Amino acid sequence: MIRDLLKELMLIPGLAGHEERVAAAIAAHLDRLGLPHRSDRLGNLVCTLPGDPALPSVMIFTHMDQLGFVIRKVEDSGLLRLERLGGVPERALAAQAVVLCTDAGDLPAVIANKSHHATGPEEKYRVLPYAELYVDAGFSCREEALAAGVRVGTPVCYLPRVLDLAGTRIAGTSADDRAGCAALIALAAARAGRAGPTLHLVWSVQEEYNLRGVLPAATALAPDIALQIDLLLACDTPDMVQRGEVTLGGGPGISLYSFHGRGTLNGVIPHPALVRLMEEAAGIAGLPLQRSAQTGVLTDLSYIQFTGPQGVACLDVGFPMRYTHSALEVVDSTDLDGLVALLDAALSCLTPDFDLIRAPRGRLP
Repeated sequence: MIRDLLKELMLIPGLAGHEERVAAAIAAHLDRLGLPHRSDRLGNLVCTLPGDPALPSVMIFTHMDQLGFVIRKVEDSGLLRLERLGGVPERALAAQAVVLCTDAGDLPAVIANKSHHATGPEEKYRVLPYAELYVDAGFSCREEALAAGVRVGTPVCYLPRVLDLAGTRIAGTSADDRAGCAALIALAAARAGRAGPTLHLVWSVQEEYNLRGVLPAATALAPDIALQIDLLLACDTPDMVQRGEVTLGGGPGISLYSFHGRGTLNGVIPHPALVRLMEEAAGIAGLPLQRSAQTGVLTDLSYIQFTGPQGVACLDVGFPMRYTHSALEVVDSTDLDGLVALLDAALSCLTPDFDLIRAPRGRLP
């Protein structure tokens, strides 16, 4: 189920701030499950499964949007200039296929790469800043581009693709975080009609833009616990082996530490009771539980933890991913299956006496 859901969602463009088509696809799956849902003014999609009020309420969320670009200028020649939206890696942009998401429909295009035969030695190893790149959609003039619906502000995404790799591995666009979206749909199906805590499932917006699109939903729902589903950096390739121990296909995991460290002083140090909860759930479900601690990683959970009069107990849970923020990211669908099983088990482990208050109780030196 998750593999098919993931492939479906990866083929839908949904730039940050333009997530409506992704939300519509997810809402259709909730409708088929008979689960009510609602949206807020920013576009967050919320599905609440009422539960036992004696248990702490739980919000589990993941983002629908993807990174990409907007058009900042339509040249007289019909070529298009880009403004970057989100953490797009400039060294992986030239010659990429993209799609222009106009009101009249999606148009294929390519980020231009200077002809190799005309590239001098001093240019061969230079990474062009995105401001120097341009997009060629085949238009012969500005008027032709405008007539096709291309305007300043038009969303631009990597051309949606899905590649079935060996075994259970999948490569494609926007696996970050359509993999999380697929897992959350599967969790909704697994928990529907079951006893447990009040569970708020949220598919959020604008994570790749400013990490704060989910805040209206979190404020309205006021959960006791927030769990965020996103990628964990897979560290099993030669260029990543020194970064950690998370391996693709090694099962779901949790983040023990995240910190952006590049101008944004924020991150998550998880609530210890939630770490213990996931460790217990993994044991009950017979699952491996990978552990990640990274600088350079930031999620919207970082801001949710500070909401409300007492704050929110938070933990990032996730799945391994290779080649993050590139046009072709790689995940393993068995990790997503394991993640759903882990979350399901964790929700079943919650009891009325589950204590979230961080009272002084440590040993004195």
